[in-house]
Amino acid sequence: MIIRTAELETVCGVTSRFPAHALPEFAFTGRSNVGKSSLINALMNRKSLARTSSQPGKTQTVNFYKVNDAFYYVDLPGYGYAKVSKEAKEKWGKMIERYLRHSPVLRCVFLLVDIRHEPTDNDKRMYDWIVANGYHPVIIATKLDKIKRSQISKQVAVVREGLGLTKDGVLIPFSAETKQGREEIWTLIEQLMPASP
Repeated sequence: MIIRTAELETVCGVTSRFPAHALPEFAFTGRSNVGKSSLINALMNRKSLARTSSQPGKTQTVNFYKVNDAFYYVDLPGYGYAKVSKEAKEKWGKMIERYLRHSPVLRCVFLLVDIRHEPTDNDKRMYDWIVANGYHPVIIATKLDKIKRSQISKQVAVVREGLGLTKDGVLIPFSAETKQGREEIWTLIEQLMPASP
């Protein structure tokens, strides 16, 4: 995929109304510090359009990135480790739920998990919840460069089993460092785009 333009167009807080448009959306969710912003930057071919941080919980809003004037990447707040109040976490949860339940143009939800570890309880809950809302999440197993090549198939099996992925469930190992996996994600997005009239 050739990225001609990419811009952060809309930032929605807890009380904001989500933008109304006809372009398809691809949403990204995952626990804090799993590498969501790094992945989105890699997919937009930009170094720092999505703000990355070593501090968990940096993304606290729903961010809409318009790409090629053709579709949106939607960055959802991370769940799990962020040092925020329970009340704030509940508000984020409601915001994510509101988005997933009501976006009429959402084509796919990408759930990011760390390939180095068994999925957390939060990961499993999120996976089950996305499925319960009628989506088949695509799993992106991040931080691929942090493990040896010989460990990849074992860790992929650990993630698949931990989430209870079906045989036809899609899992793509990804590295923000080497960009391995980026082409597969782009291909999937292109396949999920609505056919041109």
